[in-house]
Amino acid sequence: MKIEFVASASAPEVLAVLVNEGRAFVGAGSQLDAATSGALTRAMAASRFTGGSNSTLVVAAPAGVDASTIVLTGAGDPGKFDDLALEAAAGAAYHAVKMSGATALTIDASHLSAAQAARAAFAARLASYRFLKYRTTLKPEKTPSIETIKVVAADPKAAETAYASFAAVAEAVEFSRDLVSEPANILYPEEFAKRVKGLEKLGLEVEILGEKELTKLGFNTLLAVGMGSVRESQVAIMKWNGGKKGEQPIAFVGKGVCFDTGGISIKPADGMEEMKWDMGGAAAVSGLMHALAGRKAKVNAIGVIGLVENMPDGAAQRPGDVVMSLSGQSVEVLNTDAEGRLVLADCLWYTQERFKPKFMLDLATLTGAMIVALGLEYAGVFSNSDELANNFLAAAPKVGENAWRMPIPAAYERHIDTPIADVKNTGNGRAGGSITAALFLQRFTNGTPWAHIDIAPTAWVKDSKSPTVPDGAVGWGVRTLDRMVADSYES
Repeated sequence: MKIEFVASASAPEVLAVLVNEGRAFVGAGSQLDAATSGALTRAMAASRFTGGSNSTLVVAAPAGVDASTIVLTGAGDPGKFDDLALEAAAGAAYHAVKMSGATALTIDASHLSAAQAARAAFAARLASYRFLKYRTTLKPEKTPSIETIKVVAADPKAAETAYASFAAVAEAVEFSRDLVSEPANILYPEEFAKRVKGLEKLGLEVEILGEKELTKLGFNTLLAVGMGSVRESQVAIMKWNGGKKGEQPIAFVGKGVCFDTGGISIKPADGMEEMKWDMGGAAAVSGLMHALAGRKAKVNAIGVIGLVENMPDGAAQRPGDVVMSLSGQSVEVLNTDAEGRLVLADCLWYTQERFKPKFMLDLATLTGAMIVALGLEYAGVFSNSDELANNFLAAAPKVGENAWRMPIPAAYERHIDTPIADVKNTGNGRAGGSITAALFLQRFTNGTPWAHIDIAPTAWVKDSKSPTVPDGAVGWGVRTLDRMVADSYES
């Protein structure tokens, strides 16, 4: 999507203007209405459009203006107009005309600040995302026609400057969405690591550990997950050194199970194809590191992702196996479909031991139990640090991502105790499955401030209600983490 900032709407194909709840024009709307002899007011009166958030009204070929189409896009209650309301309005405007045949959409932000004008462009860009890489027979009329977003700004140069950091985040979200959207025959551990290695062009330092190095280091629980796959397991380590030299880094860890059959504890066939996105946590961490490097964040950050395939064959681990983790703790594997925590266990231990971070935050599509607990619109937050949890929970609503803090009571520790090893990888039955998974991970944090974000409900959406979030891969977490870093950890 091409983004331009302009001083005026010169002969636009499609012009979008904001309208507040109560059909009150904002910005250029009043002038346009006057130029069309009240056509826009009459169109609203003849419709159900009132200016409510996430609503639009398309007015075709109004006499008196150059635009072939005017889109009235709802800004909602003026007293509640904030960043998210602006994003919704800009995103909704894009969706209203994306299949119209027009090639450019102009959004009037002449009455807004430079930062808000930049945000409108950012929202339209996020709204335009589609993963069409493998669609080779789509007819033109089935493909969005909008190729350029023009934003009318009071100060186009200032808006363009403000857009630079938004563009970095947009690219990062798109990168994360692409990763999650890819099929598992294309995006296997080595290919994922290769794409992360490509982020060095942004200034990241990227180190890839293959099975030879991982075996030497003792990543035994991670390697056990990948034993049944012909694909080699990998760990990718990303470093962004944007803070003061020698300053303690912050660290992010992601589960990257590129495909999850469940292993010997095999999943039902129905819906198994969705397990290509069981690497959503690793995609989010990769997206975050992309964003931090792209906007030159003033922080030292580490991203560690464990990349495996969980497949069943004669070499696969068995239920009942005991594996010695990198931490030295032994793990009884009762269910090979509880594999993500085995990947994260070694990655968390390695991260705290090697990098001594201020905190570790992991993201993982970890448990179906999280979906049972919170539905499909909230991620679960588990943490041993109120400060870290609160910083994450403060950032999430600012970017429209939902999260809810969950308990990790010590009383539940007994559910992952086992007589044969130090810990087992499942609880006792289905009760509290997300909690016992978090408690398992906590045993590999060595007292480091830590938060676990279970994104099983949010990594993939089938019926998105947000104009800036597509059906399919969301890139969930990239914006929240970037905002958390910007608000709480940058110098």
